[in-house]
Order: sequence, then C-alpha cells, then structure tokens
Amino acid sequence: MKTDVEELTPTRVKLTVEVPFDELKPNLDKAYKEISQQVSIKGFRRGKVPAPLIDKYVGRGAVLQEAVNDALPELYGRAVEEKELFVLGQPDVEVTELNDGEQFAFTAEVDIRPKFDVPDYDGLEVTVETAEVTDEQIDETVDNLRERFASLTTVERAVEEGDFATVDLAATIDGEDIEDASTSGYSYEVGSKSAIEGLDDALVGLAAGESKTFTSTLVGGERTGEEAEVTVTVQSVKVKNMPELDDDFAQMASEFDTIGELRDDVKSRLDRQGRMQQLSDARDKALEALLEKVEIPLPEKVVEEEIGRRNQQLEQQLQMAGMTKADYLADEEKSEEDFDKEVADAAALAVKGGFVLDQLAVQEELGVENEELSEYVVTQAMQMGVAPQQLAQYLTENNQLPAIVSEVLRSKALNLVVEHVTIKDEAGNVIDVEAARRELNGETADAETTDDAETADATADGDATADGDATADGDATEAPEAAADETPDAEAAEVKDEEKKDA
Repeated sequence: MKTDVEELTPTRVKLTVEVPFDELKPNLDKAYKEISQQVSIKGFRRGKVPAPLIDKYVGRGAVLQEAVNDALPELYGRAVEEKELFVLGQPDVEVTELNDGEQFAFTAEVDIRPKFDVPDYDGLEVTVETAEVTDEQIDETVDNLRERFASLTTVERAVEEGDFATVDLAATIDGEDIEDASTSGYSYEVGSKSAIEGLDDALVGLAAGESKTFTSTLVGGERTGEEAEVTVTVQSVKVKNMPELDDDFAQMASEFDTIGELRDDVKSRLDRQGRMQQLSDARDKALEALLEKVEIPLPEKVVEEEIGRRNQQLEQQLQMAGMTKADYLADEEKSEEDFDKEVADAAALAVKGGFVLDQLAVQEELGVENEELSEYVVTQAMQMGVAPQQLAQYLTENNQLPAIVSEVLRSKALNLVVEHVTIKDEAGNVIDVEAARRELNGETADAETTDDAETADATADGDATADGDATADGDATEAPEAAADETPDAEAAEVKDEEKKDA
C-alpha cells in the first residue's frame, strides 16, 4: 500500500492511498460469503452459491462495492497510522480508482491537529483571589441557616413588604377567564418580585379577604406575553419568625452546643471552600497563561462543532428551566450578536486548550493507569449520584473509555503546568498548590471512597490502559474545562435510567 499526504491547510490534509488489488482478496472472499447468504438461486442452498454464479446473477460490481466498503476503514486507519497523523473527526472519502484485478485507490480529506510544540512554561505567574473569610460571610451563612428553621405566624393586619401572603389569582383577557393563569392557595413572599409584574404593589395594604385587580403581562401558559386583568385575593397574612441566634439555635440546627462552636465550624467550611476555589482558579489561569504563549491554527469544522455542542447544551438547559433563548438573553442583557461572539470565542479557546494539553501529554510522555481511571469514575459517579460500578459498566459498553482516557491525560497535563507556575493571592502570598491539595484531600478522604475506587477498578481493569499517544480521534473538540472532571448531563441521566431498570 502506498500513501501520499498533501497539506491542504495547516489543519487539513488529503491522503491519497493506492492499494494492490491482491490486498482486497480477504474482503472479496467475505463479500462473496455475505452475498451468498442473501441470494436465492435454484439448485443451491443459501451460503453455498459459487462466486461465478454470484458474478452472473448479482454482478461483479456489487461484489467489488461490498469489498471496498469493508476494506476502507482498515486501509484508512493504516494510512493514518503510517503517516503518524492526529486526525479529528470523520474523513471525506472518495474512491478514485477501482480496476478489477489490478489496483484500488482512494482519497481521504480530514482535519488534523496542527503540529506544534508546547513552549517552556516555567516562570509563569498567575494571581488568584485571597481566600480570606470575613465576619460578613460568616453572618450571611448563619443567617441562611436560620432561614431554614424559620416559622410562619398568621397576623391580623394588612400586608406589608416581607410578609408571606397566601393568595388566589385569577386572570382574564377581554372578559375571558384564562384558566392556566389562575391559581389558589399560592404562598408568596411580598417584595420578592418572583411572580408577575405588579403583584407586589397590589398586595401591599390588602388584608385577609380583600382583593385588587391590576394589569400585567402573562409570563406562562398559552397566552404568554399578552396583557391580562389579574385579580389577587388575600386568604391570609403571615410573618416569618427567625430563631434567636443563641446556643439553643446551635443545638437545634447543628451538632454543636454553642453558637461560638457553630460559627467556628462555618468559618472552617468557608475557608475550605475558598481554598478549593483558589485551586480551581489557579488551574484555569495557569492554562490561560500557557495558551497566551501558543499561537496555532484551528480547524474551522472542529470549532463549528464545538459551537454547536455548546448551543445545544444551552438549549437543553433552557428547556429544563422552562425558558426561551430570548428570555435568557434578556436576563443576561445581551444581544444575539454578542452572545454568538461569546460562544464562538469560548469554543475556539476550548479547542485550542484541548490541543495544547494533548500535545503536552505527548511531549511529557504522560500515561494513564487503571487506578487513575478508577478514581475518575468514582468522582464522576459521586457527582452524578450513581454507583461507580454502574457508571464504569456504562462507559465500557458505550465505548466511552478512550474519551475518559483523554480527559484524565488532559487533567494530568494541566496539573503539571500548575506545578511549574508561581501562584500568588492578591496579597502577594505564594500558594503551595500541592500542599493545599494534600491538605484538602486529607480532610475528605474516607474508607467509603477507597472501597468505591476498588469496585470501579475491578470493573474497568483491563478495559483501557493508555500512554501519551492514546487519545481518541476528535477528543480535542472537548472544552479544556473538561480536564477538570466534567460529564455531560445527558449521559448522567442515561446512566441513572439504566440503574433504575436494573433495580
């Protein structure tokens, strides 16, 4: 087999492959066998029809086509491997020559990862926010806890802002009742502005049994966006009673005996969250700093696919939230053009980040051990709320392990960058990332996680072990943040569905 490579652009090549006809013999034999199973010729059982009769009644051309279709994937794979190309996505294949008994040739145009070396990243410096816990943060967290233990008491007076009013709502348009815009017994916090416009103003001053009608735009149902006459009737007025901030509250709301102990625990938790956020920001900013040192061309098709993926993900999220894209843009105060540009820029940066981390993994000869795959599976399973063994089985059955290997490799490559970057907080203090990570892991490690890792390891063991070159075709289209252990929501839902079926 002879293979030539023509560079169409820095990110797209054209392979021209010439194959001696003799190399197609196994595929021809297979084609005759399969066609023999499908045709019915008098005097011969299915599967026993001789090749000359198949040529006569079915046609040699049909046999050749079947053989070529069977041979192309393997031949293409051999050509890519021979030329050491990092291909992205599926190729555009065209058969250019098929001389029976002589030669077979085809071309394949495909996007490739650009060839480049990751520059030295020693000496990079990034700054993250200072992880300092303030009294205001502690007060806010404790107040949120008090909110959970608050009670409502009915009062005999008119509604005031901050009250909870139980109300009935009825809407009409041109005298016609709008059933899907009406409700009864609805508990509403006055002043929250979380319902239709005008409701808060209408409620203030009303007592139980009193009503008021106002004009508003409907935000749900079949008449969404239309103006309606809305009548609100107050059933009852309630005030929220917050528990006293004392030792009794600490004992009721936590495992602590005093309010001082509770506040100390809150401070400890907030400090931990702040340091975890520092580590996350350090990873993001370290990658950003590295990407600024690299200039590479990006395949347009790969970037377009990433844009499409992100738009589809947003659409799914909006559907789940019951919102339209127009609602989302209005909330974010963005135009369609600004939004599209943001998505395109983020997609291009994600593709670039994937390329750089993949190349760094190759340069540093990073590999993935089964234990690392198991740890990844356990982490994802805990986030998704499924059993590690269930997720491992799903990933294996759906051929997702190559993509997981790629994600783990990228994460290791990014960790390597972080280790060589100087990270300071806004006060100028140098942060020892590895020491902080060890401390945080030590606080969360438990036997259950270890047991789960062993369970996942038993399932994933032997299914995938990779070195620095083992990256799935097209994996570079994943966003660089995927290196921080992210699994699509749709996949999580599918795994949960499978778990329910097994139960």
